[in-house]
Amino acid sequence: MSSSNDQGEGSSSRTASASADHHHNPQQQQQQPAQLSRYESQKRRDWNTFGQYLRNQRPPVALSQCSYNHVLDFLRYLDQFGKTKVEPAGPCTCPLRQAWGSLDALIGRLRAAYEENGGQPETNPFASGAIRVYLREVRDSQAKARGIPYKKKKKKKSTINEGTSSSFQM
Repeated sequence: MSSSNDQGEGSSSRTASASADHHHNPQQQQQQPAQLSRYESQKRRDWNTFGQYLRNQRPPVALSQCSYNHVLDFLRYLDQFGKTKVEPAGPCTCPLRQAWGSLDALIGRLRAAYEENGGQPETNPFASGAIRVYLREVRDSQAKARGIPYKKKKKKKSTINEGTSSSFQM
């Protein structure tokens, strides 16, 4: 009988010490993979895609040599995978493009990932004024193609849902 008591006490004390180790041993916590949020997963995937794009350039482009021009080329490259139909003013074949909202979110994730991966905020190519101009042009052309006066849509959105209006500010 004493052997069952020893076993019971031993197992509970092992559980308590294992539990204590889990809370105080940072090495053990790192071994358990943390579940990433949807945003973090997307950010990691986007960062890897952009890195692959730079490596596939001829010649390959090092991240330290990356400029806003590479980012603009990447955004144009992504258009071939877009699903948004954009009709310019004249006759056209109505190419499919990436939606402005998708590009805007992508740039936000890549801007954060750049700095998380050691890039300096002052050299962040995703934070360039040229990128903001490009995104504004995409937004305006897509709004115009749909016949939506952008100013009216902005006012309407801000009165209905304050949370979404901030992403539409210039």
